[in-house]
Amino acid sequence: MENLTNPALLFFLLGVIAIQIKSDLKIPENSSKFISIYLLLSIGFKGGQELSHSGINTEIVFGLLLGIVLASSIPLAAFFILKKQLGTANAGAIAAAYGSVSAVTFVTASSFLEYESVAYGGHMIAVMAIMEAPAIIIGVLLVNYYKRKKGENCNKSSTGKILRHSFTNGSVLLIIGSLIIGFLASAEQAEGIKPFTTDIFKGFLAVFLLDMGITSGKHLSVMLKKGIFPFVFAIIMPFINGIIALFLSMQITDNPGNQLLFAILGAGASYIAVPAAMKNAIPDANPSLYLPMALGITFPINVMIGIPFYYHIITTY
Repeated sequence: MENLTNPALLFFLLGVIAIQIKSDLKIPENSSKFISIYLLLSIGFKGGQELSHSGINTEIVFGLLLGIVLASSIPLAAFFILKKQLGTANAGAIAAAYGSVSAVTFVTASSFLEYESVAYGGHMIAVMAIMEAPAIIIGVLLVNYYKRKKGENCNKSSTGKILRHSFTNGSVLLIIGSLIIGFLASAEQAEGIKPFTTDIFKGFLAVFLLDMGITSGKHLSVMLKKGIFPFVFAIIMPFINGIIALFLSMQITDNPGNQLLFAILGAGASYIAVPAAMKNAIPDANPSLYLPMALGITFPINVMIGIPFYYHIITTY
């Protein structure tokens, strides 16, 4: 209930309501792009600073390995659940989206932890970044395998090309680059830009979530026309993934902040990097299916219910 009074979340709900009442409220596209760049830059830089203070240890190594395991196993499970109902191409694209991560959900969870005064490791930024590529590659490989098996034409995009696209995607490149810059910067240098990287962060997050609420409201109406199965999957699958990720993270770290971020990384679904990759790698997958599922349903549920739900589990048990 406390999370429901968080101003950033309330601005998100305002955006959803604006669409439902057919308001002309909108955030200019250029402003939205700038704010998303700022949020990724800020969270990456602060993560790099935290990582420079903590150094590299066993927990960080296991954390990176867990991220790769999650990004590889989730799309496999999702693909075989979806394949019969939605077809090979759609199953591959949706599996890649749910195996990958949502940077905005991660940023929102980070803000939630700061609001609760809970620390988390800077290496979690690297975990998020490294989880982007495996899910995309596995989704494409599964689609191509089953298309060849049926004698259908498949996209001949090389694994190297897909991998390169995953890491040169603007969002991934920015957050990795910011992480490295934050790691290299001294504490005095970081203090010099703290008003930009930290002090105005929550204000920009509120405006960005207002924009995300407007976008989610539009996609939600599209999703409701697709039938019950995608809708149910987009609600239930993230919680299954999130709880599994949370349980596994408890085996490698005692840090509640890291545990929450692992849960959110497992529960999140990509609606930025994956759609861009699927457009070229699996062109016959329906973007009006996997994009609304990730953005119209899974994203708001993770923000409104998932984050406080996982945090309650962590603090209770």
